[in-house]
Amino acid sequence: MSQLILFNKPWGVLTQFTDREGRPVLADYIPLKGVYPAGRLDRDSEGLLLLTDDGKLAHRLTHPRKRSWKTYWVQVEGDPSEEDLEPLRQGLTLKDGPTLPARARLLPEPAIWPRNPPVRYRKSVPDRWLEIRLQEGRNRQVRRMTAAIGFPPLRLVRVAIGPYRLGGLQPGQWKRIPGKMGK
Repeated sequence: MSQLILFNKPWGVLTQFTDREGRPVLADYIPLKGVYPAGRLDRDSEGLLLLTDDGKLAHRLTHPRKRSWKTYWVQVEGDPSEEDLEPLRQGLTLKDGPTLPARARLLPEPAIWPRNPPVRYRKSVPDRWLEIRLQEGRNRQVRRMTAAIGFPPLRLVRVAIGPYRLGGLQPGQWKRIPGKMGK
């Protein structure tokens, strides 16, 4: 029976178990041996990270051809309109090529934990939350996409990967999903 771990990765934690520079890593939070991240989440991003000891499951969850939906809440600088989000929905071209169409919508400010350290606040510049759902997972893709349409990201939280949701997990908390996951 394989293991699947849901982890709410805090801001500033590397998606690896060791670091020569002494920065926070997964081992600081997850005392399990033999599980590895299924995919990555940047150091300055927060939220859902899946870990497993099953290579086939990791492949199903992360391989680009499998097209697993990943859901992100992103706080952007500025106040985009529905029309501003249209390039995300159509797919846009980044330096590494065109993106697949994303599902994007304006989001009321979500009831989530405060970030530590806090996001910089500028009284003269509004900010807004978006929900973006992708079937890709390129390096810093959501950040690059929002910046490309003129709304630089301030905070990025992944809340779901496929059927797996962050739910009520707080930063640094993890839980094991019971059952046979690799079949």
